[in-house]
Amino acid sequence: MEKSKISYAEAIGEVEQILARFNDEQMDIDEMGKQVKRAAELIRLCKERLHKVENEVADILKNATPNSLLIL
Repeated sequence: MEKSKISYAEAIGEVEQILARFNDEQMDIDEMGKQVKRAAELIRLCKERLHKVENEVADILKNATPNSLLIL
């Protein structure tokens, strides 16, 4: 799956799968390096998405009027 098209939930799920395999000792040493790199990429992607959404929400709240917030 292409990195930019993976959803946040899919990325978190894949990280959880990697961790589970690591914790269950189902990962051999040759695969471990690749999987740790993949997990790091997924975590970076999630952080970027969270930061983007945080900024979007902050902008919405900053530009919202008190009456428009009552709808939320």
